[in-house]
Amino acid sequence: MNMLTLRKGIRLLLVVALFLGTTVITFLGVTMNTASAQDKPTIVLIHGAFAESSSWNGVLSELITKGYPTIAVANPLRGVQSDADYVASVLSGIEGLIVLVGHSYGGAVITNAVNDDGNVKALVYVAGFAPDTGETAAELSGRYPGSTLGPTLAPPVELPDGGKDLYIQQDKFHAQFAADLPTSDTQLMASTQRPITEAALNEGSGEPAWKSIPSWFIYGERDLNIPAAAQAFMAERANSKETVVVRGASHVVMVSHPDAVVELIEHAAADN
Repeated sequence: MNMLTLRKGIRLLLVVALFLGTTVITFLGVTMNTASAQDKPTIVLIHGAFAESSSWNGVLSELITKGYPTIAVANPLRGVQSDADYVASVLSGIEGLIVLVGHSYGGAVITNAVNDDGNVKALVYVAGFAPDTGETAAELSGRYPGSTLGPTLAPPVELPDGGKDLYIQQDKFHAQFAADLPTSDTQLMASTQRPITEAALNEGSGEPAWKSIPSWFIYGERDLNIPAAAQAFMAERANSKETVVVRGASHVVMVSHPDAVVELIEHAAADN
């Protein structure tokens, strides 16, 4: 068999595989998966305050290995509606179904980002706020006892527009935000934390997407940012299809328990 004939044979097999929808073909020791990630919904992950996109790395690694298309969006953390509009612009460029996942303040963002986007099939709240119309992150976190975030905040950074940026004091970051992780990890997280504006935490939500889109919730039993009682309330109010409480977990449950978070995301992705 000469090279020209071999190339024609490979080309013909590829055409046949695509036409018939063949999942896997093996030729000359090469395996090609033609039923690719396009058969799975895209998982879009939105981080919250005092974090950044790398907080999803453990979850991303598992999802990518399982064949899911994934996007970890850099949340601006400037204001609920402006951040939601930014996320909506990302969603508008995605073809096919979407599972939208939000951590902490990122939950408030996904609640407002759908904008009648028919591709969003599920919302997953990971230690996340699920506000109703007019509710704020600050009010929800203080509605039940247990949040100790306030005293751990550093003096606000004054912004040119008159606003204020908020950070967690680095020496308090481990105990407040991620007590179930090694200090070597939380030192890095404290140094790379991204600030949120004070105004964002006090901005009222619009009409919530969880009233029309199925939702799933997971949070840590020892969350010191958003009390577990507040998260249980929000999950029940949203008629959560599945709520997972991780024993002993902190606010960053997606970092300390990525397997549990991935499992819940997969449940949402598979739901019909």
